[in-house]
Amino acid sequence: MGDSCALGNMAVVTGAAGGWLDKLSWLLGLRSVIAFGGMLLSLALSGGAEPQPGTTLRVDFARTNGVIRALHGLNKGPLAAGGLIDVIAAQRGLAVPLIRLHDCHWPNPDVVDLHAVFPNFSADPAVATNYDFVRTDEYLAATRQTGAKIVYRLGESIEHTATKRFIHPPADPAHWAQICLGVIRHYNEGWANGFRHDIRYWEIWNEPENRPAMWSGTDEDYFRLYCVAARAIKDRYPGLKVGGPAVGASGHFSEGVFRPTAFVTNFLARCRREAVPLDFFSWHCYTADPTEPGRRARAIRQLLDAHGFLSTEIHLNEWNYLPGDSWAPLARTAEPAARQRYHEEMAGAPGAAFITAVLLDLQDAPVDAANLFHGELGGFGLFNEHGVAQPNFHALRAFRELLRTPQRVEVQGGDRNRVFAVAGLNPTGTEAGILLATLAATNSETRLAAVHLPWNGMTRVETHRVDQAHSFSLADLSTNAPGAVEVALPGNGPAVIFLRLHPAAR
Repeated sequence: MGDSCALGNMAVVTGAAGGWLDKLSWLLGLRSVIAFGGMLLSLALSGGAEPQPGTTLRVDFARTNGVIRALHGLNKGPLAAGGLIDVIAAQRGLAVPLIRLHDCHWPNPDVVDLHAVFPNFSADPAVATNYDFVRTDEYLAATRQTGAKIVYRLGESIEHTATKRFIHPPADPAHWAQICLGVIRHYNEGWANGFRHDIRYWEIWNEPENRPAMWSGTDEDYFRLYCVAARAIKDRYPGLKVGGPAVGASGHFSEGVFRPTAFVTNFLARCRREAVPLDFFSWHCYTADPTEPGRRARAIRQLLDAHGFLSTEIHLNEWNYLPGDSWAPLARTAEPAARQRYHEEMAGAPGAAFITAVLLDLQDAPVDAANLFHGELGGFGLFNEHGVAQPNFHALRAFRELLRTPQRVEVQGGDRNRVFAVAGLNPTGTEAGILLATLAATNSETRLAAVHLPWNGMTRVETHRVDQAHSFSLADLSTNAPGAVEVALPGNGPAVIFLRLHPAAR
């Protein structure tokens, strides 16, 4: 697979390396410019003219190219604030494909984590009364109400306190593995008054290289735990998928070459040498560069293949926007006001545009699943502490609308540093969708030409926008004469823009 950010070099353009907040104003009409809500809109009969390189995106609905993939998974289920607030309906409305259960009810996790469901580690894992499933049962039931499938992380949540309680290597990995099997039996086989949830993905621990916050042991301690647990799960349940190691540090790029960490290299070598099951390899990426997750995915695919894991899935199961590419504003010594600005940028229009850009860029990357961190309340989340949806939530709403037109069509041209775009058609060819992300303000303008629409006659164009002033609200509604639609986009700030096109007479 090529670099999906290289606009004009691929059949379908899904990304650009920077953010083209620069150039977006809307041309919807008959070559007459309409001022509307701070955007210039006009529609034109372009006659399918070839775009000027670097200044125009050309969406050709006569040329299809695969299917738009639902990669907008989340971390954390919809129950928050000790069950006081739930965002079940909001998550369900996004049609989230996959929810990973990690850091649930954090910073006081009382669900999912093994210490929460099996509080006495020395007890017998074969005895049902040694488990406390009550709270976790409720949490998983709410998660299933969203319609999403589940990735169950077996292990513990992160601990930032000086005293660590649960992130230590189990004294007996085989005993720990038996506890995991008890959890699987409960949720998949109905054991211990349980359920048949058919949870397929079981992940062993989280960020074991992130020390001391997530693991107090050595690399070898984790390798041993993974080998024992992965074998135990696959021996008992060969149809399930087991994986890890959910690394936060997978490696770095040096002069264009990906250099994996010693932890990753040794983990893969160990699994290969000892024939340990690795159905999916999970990793994390927090960055300010929306092309980095895709670049890492391609590098990790090559790394897995080189170690013989040709069929191992790739799960980017934690990712989000990292303003300024820095964790410093989240440090204990950071100024509160700086921390607040950081989270506001992450959840606001810049974060919304970034999330959209990544989801579009990943369409051409070798990832099988992706899970934004996270879909709950507070910092890094889609909702504020009261449960109010933020702009980053509305970015996922826009992506959900794009998925209603899943037949991907060709997008060419543009400026690789400024615009991310993907377009599609619905199965009946009666509706088209175009989703764009703009990441930085400039004084330049980008024109989008939509040609070869699969209907004759007038076209109705709905323009929705997510920015500081719009929450995926309708910014314009126009009916246009037959022909290709042209849109001029102003570069006046980070934004997510979705165009819905359909015959005016329907």
